[in-house]
Order: sequence, then C-alpha cells, then structure tokens
Amino acid sequence: MRYRLRQIAEDSKFSSELKVEAIQRAVSEQEVEAVLEAEGVATIRERKLNMIVTVMLVIVMNLYSHVSIGGVMKKLGRGLRYVWPDPDYLLPGASAIVYRRKQLGARPMVNLFHQVCQPLAQADTPGAFLFGLRLMGIDGSVEEIPDSPENAKVFGRHHSDRGQSAFPQVQGVYLVECGPHAIVDAGFWPYHTSERVGGYRLLRSVEPDMVVMWDRGFHSFDMVAGVVQRGGHVLSRLPAHIKPEWVRTLSDGSYLAYLYPADYKRRRAGERILVRVIEYTLTDPALPGYNEPHRLITTLLDPELYPLLELVCGYHHRWEAEITFDELDTHQRLLDRPLRSRSPVGVIQELYGLLIAHYVVRSLMHEAALQADLDPDQLSFVNAVQVICDAIPEFQMTAPDQLPQLYARLLRDIAAARLPKRRLRSNPRVVKRKMSNFRLKRPEHQHWPQPTTSFRQAVSPLPGPQNPSELILSLPVTQEVTVECALI
Repeated sequence: MRYRLRQIAEDSKFSSELKVEAIQRAVSEQEVEAVLEAEGVATIRERKLNMIVTVMLVIVMNLYSHVSIGGVMKKLGRGLRYVWPDPDYLLPGASAIVYRRKQLGARPMVNLFHQVCQPLAQADTPGAFLFGLRLMGIDGSVEEIPDSPENAKVFGRHHSDRGQSAFPQVQGVYLVECGPHAIVDAGFWPYHTSERVGGYRLLRSVEPDMVVMWDRGFHSFDMVAGVVQRGGHVLSRLPAHIKPEWVRTLSDGSYLAYLYPADYKRRRAGERILVRVIEYTLTDPALPGYNEPHRLITTLLDPELYPLLELVCGYHHRWEAEITFDELDTHQRLLDRPLRSRSPVGVIQELYGLLIAHYVVRSLMHEAALQADLDPDQLSFVNAVQVICDAIPEFQMTAPDQLPQLYARLLRDIAAARLPKRRLRSNPRVVKRKMSNFRLKRPEHQHWPQPTTSFRQAVSPLPGPQNPSELILSLPVTQEVTVECALI
C-alpha cells in the first residue's frame, strides 16, 4: 500500500496543524489541553508557537538530545513543513521557544506526567508480576544540570575533600514498574536531600496490587508502614544494624519478626509491624556478595504461598530500575552532557519532559511486545527511540485516514529489533576515569577576563637582529653554515 501526502488548506495556521501523531497514543493532545486549562496556561496570541506545541517540544527535545533547541524545532516541524503550501515557511526561532517555555513553567509538565505515566503491565506481560503482584522498585539517581548561579543556589553541588562537583546536581527518586521499565512517579529535590525523603513521598502512588522493592539505603520503619497502610506489600533489603525481634521460625528457614520504629515514644506506644525475614548467601565466587550474609524482609508471610527462593529471585528484579536509569541517561539523554536549562524552573520542566519522553518510548515498546508476544525486555530501547524519531515527520506528511496503518508499521519496526538473551555476567562497580590532569575549576574561573580586541589586532611583532652577524651569533652553531650560505 502506498501512503498519500496530507492535504493542507491554504488558510490553515502552522502551529494549529503541527501535531505529533506518532506519540498520540501515549500523550494525546486532549490530555495536554486539559492540563493547560486546569493550570490556567492559555495561548493569548498564538503567533508561530502555541502552548500545546510548546509542551510537545519539551517532550520531544528529550528524544533529539544531540541537537540544539532550535534544531529540535526544525525536526519537530519537518514533516508538516514538507507538505505546507508555503515551501519557505520559517519555523519559530530559539528566542520564541525560550519565551514560550517561560510562559509554560513547570507545573503543567509535572501534572501531565502524573496524568499520563501510569503502570503499563497487563496480566499477560511477561516478567512484570510476582505471585500476581506488580513488581515495583524505588531507587534514586543524581542528574547534572547547567552551571548557572541560579541552579547552583537552588539545587547545590556535591562537596568532598577534593573540592566541589563540576556542575550543580539534582537528587531524583523514582518509582519504576520493573517489567516494562515504566517510571510511574518521581520527584526532584536539591542535591543534599536524602533519598529516603523522596522515597517516602513516592509511596503516594502505591496500590494494593503492588509489591514494592528498595535497597537497604531506603529502609525505615515508616517506609514499610507506608506501603502496608496503602494495601501493598514490601520486599526489601534489611541493613545490618537493624535487629528485628524474632517471633518464630517457619518451615523453610525464614522467620517472622517484629520491626519497631526508631523513636522510643512510638515503640512504647506499641507501634510495630510483623514481617518475614529471609537470610541467604551466594555460593558462586564470581557474584558480588559471595559467601556474605544477605537479609530480606517481606510482608508476604506464608512460606507455602510465597516460596523463599521465588522471593529472593524476585527481589533481584529490582535491578531493572537501574537499567531504566541507564536508558534515561546513557541512551536517551546522552550522559556526557548536563541538561539544557539554566534556570531552576526550566530544569524541573525539562526533567519531567524527559520522564514523559521515556514513558512514550516504553509505552510503544510495551504495545509492540504484546502484539509480537514478546517480553518488553527483549526489545531494543535504542532502536525504539530512533524509530520514533524517524516516524514523527512521516506521520505529519501522511494522509490522516492512513495513520492507523502507519502506526501498525511503527509497532512492527519497534518489535523487529530484538536483543540477544541476557548473559550471566557480573562487573565490578568501578569507573575508568577518576582523576584529571587539568586544574580544578574554581569560582574565580567563572568570570574569566575576555579579549577586548581581535587576535589579529593583538599581534605585536618583536624587533629582530640589526645585522647578519648578530643573526649568526644568535643561532645555534649547527645552523651557522646554512645562514651564511643564505646571506651570500
């Protein structure tokens, strides 16, 4: 079947016709309009760029991470510009984009994220459930942002004996659906905010059909209590210094115990939670933690319904959250550079745009995997990003009645690139480049004196020797013969 070009009416307005149909299943224009209306962010004068297109631009710029914001606008409008009646139509420039982004602010992007980014896994999604419970992981990461005075003041930097970090940093904490790698809740705070604070805030999104996992750094009585109060279940690491009160040992060797809050008054008041403690070790010398004791706690108490080995192996699905962060930073955002925004509001706006863009990719991958009867982990994230970027102009050029067929092809293209089966492997947690021979950048280098003239104007020739004999005397002995011959 051949695709037909879209027909554009002569009196159409470019910004009204500019749509991103390739991602409409995940983020619809109606959802964007509803959020903008709820936040009272309206386009008073549309000009070349309205607020709906601005929202889409903030999302799509996190798919075209390697180009400038003006270049992103060109890619976003490439397909429509191809079929536009005026072939020389000029797209909005960088100044118009900056103006609209300031008008948009951060709140609409935050609310759009919470509205759009919901759990993806269905009952038939492979690897997404444990005992019928949705596998969820809580973890955090640090994001580098542009080095501006405003960003440094609001978010702060990392400080150590070797000095301070090169860029201001943001502490992000995420609630990840481990099966399809979907980030369904997130929060961003200044760098020095504890991950535990963020993790506790994210419990607002826990539902009764979830089992929530986190590493021992997130452990607290209130974290466990917060999940239980919302009807969910816990499967997490227990720090070595926590000593739960033994109750009784179960048939599989795990045991029931009580956890108590750290506050003495709360303990006296009788606050406690009954959990199941699972202790195990690893027998393969090639695995991290070999021959060391490990402890898990869970609110899944029955050893017959919830076998010990299944719980231990299920907990290690929490590492899917780390793979999700790798997708965000290494393959989508391109980790060798910080974010784009030089203002704190712009940083928050961009971060939530980044999460929505990642959700868009993962949503399409999940749909493609279900249609091909595959585990979403078997599909290439990098390929999916490239396919979606290529599809954006194609959808804009194609006649509207043929978009369903084009969307079906998009899903097939995503499902076509499959990853090899995961290998059994273990790597040390090290970095290749720790030190640098360059001097450390300090505050006095922020406002370095700048040239006042061009390089040509700054060139000042020095006076040479006054006669040939002086030239000969000034050169090394090995060059004297050559100079004398040149002077004859």
